[in-house]
Amino acid sequence: MIHFEQRGRIGIATIDRQERRNALNAELCVQLQGHLEAATEPRAIVITGAGTAFCSGADLVTRFVGEGKATTDTFRPAFEKVLDAIVAHPVPVIAAINGPAIGAGMQLAVACDVRVAALGTRLAIPGGKLGVHLSARNIWRLAELVGQGAARDFLLVGRSVDAEEAQRLGLVQYVDHDALSAAFALAGEIAASAPLTVRGHKRSLNLVAEARWLSARARAEVAKLEAAAFASDDLQEGMAAFAEKRSPEFKGS
Repeated sequence: MIHFEQRGRIGIATIDRQERRNALNAELCVQLQGHLEAATEPRAIVITGAGTAFCSGADLVTRFVGEGKATTDTFRPAFEKVLDAIVAHPVPVIAAINGPAIGAGMQLAVACDVRVAALGTRLAIPGGKLGVHLSARNIWRLAELVGQGAARDFLLVGRSVDAEEAQRLGLVQYVDHDALSAAFALAGEIAASAPLTVRGHKRSLNLVAEARWLSARARAEVAKLEAAAFASDDLQEGMAAFAEKRSPEFKGS
């Protein structure tokens, strides 16, 4: 479940599904979105994970229903909505990356305004190892944040980085032994600032980014590529290999 509490002027959302390393499913995404939309009083919000992981990604056991062209992604719609809710929230949202942030977990962190990573954690998006294609919005967010070079390294090579390397790449802004405490301290600084200025700056920065958003033609092409990947035999192979704990044998079909 998602625990939400307010400490003074700061809201804290905690992903608590430790038996699955805080893997997200549609239900948890809906819960998190609901908490964010109801959080009208905080001046800053922190998102973190319970235990030793931030978020190990999407729950692949329950994510896909059906096979081939009839495959339905039960996770993606709810996930996209909660990421949009993070970006659109009027106050800054800080990711306290207390442990591994993999796949959807890294995408969740990228959607936040500020990221604090704990020493020793890992960040990666291993979509190519599973046959999973990111949405246009998430590819764009990643490239906007770290640039084309690093984004290609993450998505094409499947690069995994530690906290220090993530900071060097601009993926995270801060590294600390205790990510949550550091994030809470940053949230306190934000909460003490003029709220109209902070909200205005966040909205203005979003408008600057949106001005570089993909054209309708580009979005349509990415959507076709995404649909082809999700309808492929390679996706079925990737999911089977994951479940059977073996290396996948992709054929490009």
